[in-house]
Amino acid sequence: MTLIPLADGRSLDIQISGADDGPVVVFHHGTPGSVLPRRAMADVAGELGMRLVTYARAGYGVSTRRPGRSVADIADDVTAILDHLGAERCMTAGWSGGGPHALATGALLPKRVTGVLSIAGVAPYSADGLDFLDGMGEDNLVEFAAATRGEGDLREFIEPMRGELVDATPEGIVAAMDSLLPPIDKAVVTDEVGEEVAASFADGLEHGVDGWVDDDLAFVRPWGFELDDLRVPVFVWQGDADLMVPFAHGQWLAANVPGATKHLRPGEGHLSIGLGATEEMLRELRSTW
Repeated sequence: MTLIPLADGRSLDIQISGADDGPVVVFHHGTPGSVLPRRAMADVAGELGMRLVTYARAGYGVSTRRPGRSVADIADDVTAILDHLGAERCMTAGWSGGGPHALATGALLPKRVTGVLSIAGVAPYSADGLDFLDGMGEDNLVEFAAATRGEGDLREFIEPMRGELVDATPEGIVAAMDSLLPPIDKAVVTDEVGEEVAASFADGLEHGVDGWVDDDLAFVRPWGFELDDLRVPVFVWQGDADLMVPFAHGQWLAANVPGATKHLRPGEGHLSIGLGATEEMLRELRSTW
């Protein structure tokens, strides 16, 4: 654990893996998630000479909560991470709920970010031409409906789920998230991958659901920046079997993020899209350095 102090008095938990030196890639975890990196991603980053920096967003794990945060607020925390490392620039990537935060980092820190990778990332809630909820599994439909009603209703929905996830085995995760996992995703939540997912949930939710609640509230409100402000290369990866973040989100981002390179993959789910293409994704992101 490495806790770094922030200007507003909060602390942020970060972890460095991959190469000992070299270009930095800041990774934004999903919702919910934690500071813990995927071993396969850390290994690939190391092979490519990249320093993989993972962190727990405000309210997850031991990172201090920032109530009312917007997606755009992540730029402050990434700035603090880079300053702590003594790094002038970075690449950034985000999976699922981390996708909007990666896009915010690229849009708001154009002098410090060389490229953005969005893996099964969430699109804006009120985006023109997108039905945000269409194609989501039942649990997510209920979750985001609660988010639109406010923190009280959302917390009431999420709290029982925390108990299921904190102590979950890989098999338990499949059972708890049944409506959100297509067969291809259920097939990959086994052995090492399932253990990593379980460990991430346990670490991120150990002290409560504040981070999860604040993520969801931020997603259904204005993000606090414009996608048109992105001037760095952006790579959008999305599978058409995804039940957590439907395929239409990736299609919308690919069409509306300026100059986005799209990888819209048939047959891939929310988890499988990233697990099967880690090296390809990081090589592509590395090319922006």
